[in-house]
Amino acid sequence: MLKQQLSQKLLQKLSPQQIQLMKLIQLPTQALEQKIKEELEENPALEEGLDEEDRYEEDTDTYEDDDNQSIEAEDINVDEYLSDDEIPDYRLKANNYSKDDEDARIPISGGISFTEVLMDQVSMRRMSEQDRQIAEYLIGNIDDDGYIRRELSAIVDDLAFTQNIFVEEEKLEEVLGIIQELDPPGVGARNLKECLLIQLKRKERTADVRLAYEILDKYFDEFTKK
Repeated sequence: MLKQQLSQKLLQKLSPQQIQLMKLIQLPTQALEQKIKEELEENPALEEGLDEEDRYEEDTDTYEDDDNQSIEAEDINVDEYLSDDEIPDYRLKANNYSKDDEDARIPISGGISFTEVLMDQVSMRRMSEQDRQIAEYLIGNIDDDGYIRRELSAIVDDLAFTQNIFVEEEKLEEVLGIIQELDPPGVGARNLKECLLIQLKRKERTADVRLAYEILDKYFDEFTKK
């Protein structure tokens, strides 16, 4: 099945530390709070700094709280992490699986590529023609894993030389932020840390989610070295 293949690929790509981060995001509120307390007790270098709540709220005010469903806490289950709305590998093109692999729950019609799915979502956004062209170009730079790995400065040059679009890197950051609001959550991220933070932004803004966001944002390297 498609999800089983994606699970195997994900396990091969992720390190044990990265899988631990996936497990953290899966935890419901109570279990997440307990996990955070344990981390704070074990690692004095981590500080419980909810004083930056306002910054988190500002970062997330463009995201809708459309991911309020809790997930059962258990040992890491990649199949659960690869939910129909949050498939981190993003390789959903119709030619990647046979009829037997089709899953009606995956919201992609036969013959439509993942790029086209993103383009359709962009077409429903209200934006200027230039921003739309930039968005389409950025989507064209998203790799098979859903990441944009090229430096935005290089894409700025490409837009100037190939599309006759002259913009600053800040404009690309702005449009990229719109792309990162698309589904599935995490698409358009530039690395695993940003991918996880984007997914946390989609969750209900509880104190525990804000704390998890701050831990990943400030102490990602320390957390992955555990």
